[in-house]
Order: sequence, then structure tokens, then C-alpha cells
Amino acid sequence: MPFCRQRCGYCNFSVLAGRDDLTDAFVDAITNELEALNTPRPIDTLFIGGGTPTHLTGDQLEKLFDAIDRWLPRADGAETSVEANPEDLSAEMVSRLADRGVTRVSMGVQSFDDRKLKALERTHSRETITKAVGLCAQRIANISLDLIFGAPGESAADWRQDLRIATSLPIQHLSTYALTYEKGTSFWTKRFHGDLTGVGEETELEMYQDALWIVPHSGMKHYEISSFAFDGFRCRHNLAYWEGRGWFAFGPGAAKFVDGRREVNHRSTTNYIRRVQNGQSPVAESEAITLEQYACERAAFGIRMIDGIDLGVVHEETGVDVELLRGDSIQPIIAAGWVQKCARHYRLTEKGIFMADSVASAFLG
Repeated sequence: MPFCRQRCGYCNFSVLAGRDDLTDAFVDAITNELEALNTPRPIDTLFIGGGTPTHLTGDQLEKLFDAIDRWLPRADGAETSVEANPEDLSAEMVSRLADRGVTRVSMGVQSFDDRKLKALERTHSRETITKAVGLCAQRIANISLDLIFGAPGESAADWRQDLRIATSLPIQHLSTYALTYEKGTSFWTKRFHGDLTGVGEETELEMYQDALWIVPHSGMKHYEISSFAFDGFRCRHNLAYWEGRGWFAFGPGAAKFVDGRREVNHRSTTNYIRRVQNGQSPVAESEAITLEQYACERAAFGIRMIDGIDLGVVHEETGVDVELLRGDSIQPIIAAGWVQKCARHYRLTEKGIFMADSVASAFLG
């Protein structure tokens, strides 16, 4: 769902702000893309992300869910996640989502500090967030919040306050991300010209360590590099990605992995709509994934989970021995104390958690 109230300075997603005139055409296009499945394909998890799905009108959401229910019937007990802006979550919107089977709402609130929210170019407030969480808690079992740390001018004390407020709310899941400056965003341009300064690496590391200390004290467990959840509330959809299961994907910029092939749609929303309206495929890139690629990617994503990855299982399921294939790059990360090995099971050490990107690269080769 590419539509948003505004584009935040750090955002590098396929997002359109101020183009609500395209929302009806977009819903028609994504309905047509779903129809191209030709036969219903049952699913275990559904994730409607963005952009901001809750930016659509109630009628547009109903049409979207009608198409999903026809072509992607959800299994009993399926997880259905919807990303939401707290400003959109009125009692009516929450009821509409719950009535359509939404079991999980994910809000990119980023902070509870109004100064930090302004720096991040967010328009909601702490009061708006707490009201939205309260409304969701009445109807939806799993509420997840996203927080950003390392914003310009933010101190470690500011970040600890954000964590304490978040964990005091009736939420079940929390994700924390360091602010990144992606090329092509206004934040990247401002920093390049010296108009914006991020926090130093030491402060950013301290903030991440604070999250690892404060959040588990609420009872949520650290289960992936950036994610914490109470038992039974891990994001099942994200786990499917990290475990290398296949998935369908629809909409501009969406990337699917089905039957050993990865396909990515055109990022431009207008181009996506035009192609689908003209009966053309929205796919911009298509690549057959070899078993070797697949096995190594499973290892690279799986090692990001705190429980780790069993390369023996990967070998059994793919016929590819990642240990043998990537031994020259895996041994140094074990020697450095970043990864602990038990039989064929690999997991990050406390030191390795801070080096997760380098560890993942070692498995990719």
C-alpha cells in the first residue's frame, strides 16, 4: 500500500504522498493482480504493509479484503497483520480491521518524544499513540510498535525513556531500528551537505544495548536482531521470510518468492497501475534462484534469529552443505567469537549480535 499522509525524510520505500486521487485505481489494479492467480492459493499468514494501508478509505479496504478473501483464503488460525498510522486508528477503523480478521496491528510510531517526532518529520504525538494502542487493545490480540533510535539530537537518556514508555503499554511486540540514511532520501541529502548530523557510533551502540537490557525486563523476549515479543506473539509472517519459506507479493515494489523464482514488481505506483490496467505483467525483475543461493540465503537470514539456524536441516532439505560451501568464511567468525557452533547448529553470541551483518555476509560468501 504505497499511500501516506506525507513522506518522512528517512523513508526509502515506494511511497506516494498527496496522491489520494490514485487510490481507487490502485485498489482496482491490485485486485486485477490478485485475479491473475487464476485459482485461489491458501495462505498461513497475510501482511498488508506500506506506505500506510490504513490511509485507504473504509470502502477501499473492504474491496481489498474481498479480493484477498477470494484469491488468498486464509487458513484457520492464520496471522493477519496490517501496518497502521496511529492517526488513522479511530474506533471505526479498528473495528473494521478486526471484523475482517486482522489479528495483528503494527504501528511505526518511532518515538513518544514530540521533539524527536518532529525531527523525524512525523506528525503524530505521544497522546495519539497511546490512544491508538488503547483502541486496538480492545479488539486486536497482537499490537506491535516500531521505534527508531539514533535520531538527530537524541541522547541515550531520551531513548531509554522511549523504551520505558513503549514497554508500559499493552503491546505484545516491539521492533527497534537504528536510523539509517538511505541514498535518495532527503535525510541523506541533508547529511551529505552537513545540514543534518546523526549520533555517533558509540552512542548508537549504547542505545542498542539499552534495548537489549530494558525490553526483556518487560517480559518480551529478544528473538531476532531487531525484534522482541511475548511468548506466542512473534511475527509469524517475518519468521516465514527468515526461515526461507515461499511467499506471494502484490503491489508496487513487491517482491515474491514462489517455486524457486524471485520476482519484483515495478516500484513506481503509476507505472504499476498503468501496466496492470493494460493487461501487462507488473513484474520488473525476475530471477531463478539456485538451490545453492537458496541454502546460503536461508543461513544468512536464519542466523539473525536469536535461536540460530541448523545447517544440518538446511542440508537435508536442499542437498546443499553450506558448512562445506562457505567454510572459509564461516571459520573466521567462529574464531572471532561472533558465532557459537553446537553440532551443526549455529547461533550468534552476545558479541556476535552486534556484528550480525558481517556474520550474515559470511554465510552468503
